[in-house]
Order: sequence, then C-alpha cells, then structure tokens
Amino acid sequence: MTSRTLYLFGSAAPPVFELAGVIETAQADGWDVCLGLTPSAARWLDDSLDELAALTGHPVRSEYKRPGEDDAWPKADVILFAPATFNSINSWAAGFTSSFVVGVVAEAIGKEIPTVAMPCVNAAYAQHRALDRSIAELREQGVAVLYKEEGGFTPNPAGSGKPKAYPWAAALAAAKKVAPA
Repeated sequence: MTSRTLYLFGSAAPPVFELAGVIETAQADGWDVCLGLTPSAARWLDDSLDELAALTGHPVRSEYKRPGEDDAWPKADVILFAPATFNSINSWAAGFTSSFVVGVVAEAIGKEIPTVAMPCVNAAYAQHRALDRSIAELREQGVAVLYKEEGGFTPNPAGSGKPKAYPWAAALAAAKKVAPA
C-alpha cells in the first residue's frame, strides 16, 4: 500500500508543542508526514527539530528552497495547517506569502490540494473583524476551516490557553475526510 502524504504545518501557538504526538497519530493512520513551521514556530521548537525530522523521515522546513533546488518532500495529498495563528490566517487570506508555510497553502488553493486549517487564537484576537473576514475568504476558496463549529477550535479568554485541549483529533479527521480516494 502506498501511503498518502500529509503536509502538517504549524504556527507559533502553544499546541505546536504537541506536534510529535500528532505526527505519530497521523503515521499510525498511514500518512507520510512532512512538517513545516512558521519561522516563529521553528524558533519555539528549535531544541526538537532534529527529533521531529527523524520522526517524519523528512527535513523540517520553515524556509523556501532556493530556485533550482530539488524538493526534499514528496508531493502533498492533503495539507493540515494547525495550529494556525491570527497572523497566519490573515496573511494567507490576504495573499501575503512571506513565510514558507503560508506561501505553500496559498499556492495549494490554485493547485487544488485539499487543505484544512484550524485556527488557534484567543478571544481577544477573535473579536477583530479581520479574522472572520479571512476565514470566510479561505472557505470561499475551498479551504476547510475548523473554527467554532462542532469539533473545531473555539477561542479561550486571552491568557487562559488550554493547549492540551486543542482538538487535534478533529483536525486529523478532517484531513482524512478531504483526502483524495
């Protein structure tokens, strides 16, 4: 059986520290996982990047490759961007691709790669009108955004995050659901 490839992307939000377990869960479900991080998330996980690369069997990426370089990853069947911060969601929806992972998910829309995103924002950020507009924009372009719905992410009050309660199982289930047969 050929495994499917899941690009797992994360922003700098506390659930990013749970990625090793998420990778193991996805691998147990038959995914070949490639991990991409925003620059801030890569700094947060700096001490574990080698272990995460060994776990996935692929380099962890947070920067664009140089022109002409071979891609170190196989082609994605599905992309899961979780946790996706306020900045990442808004940058993506606006088409600002200064970070590698945001650039890849922006391009995935045009390449028709099934993509799931689950924000991780606090209730203060959630009050900013840009977030709802950005989520609506991404949904209109075919991105499955798991936010406030049954099983999706619901913001916590600022300063009271619950990273262990982040609904990773719902995110992985959604990625599996949108995967090509």
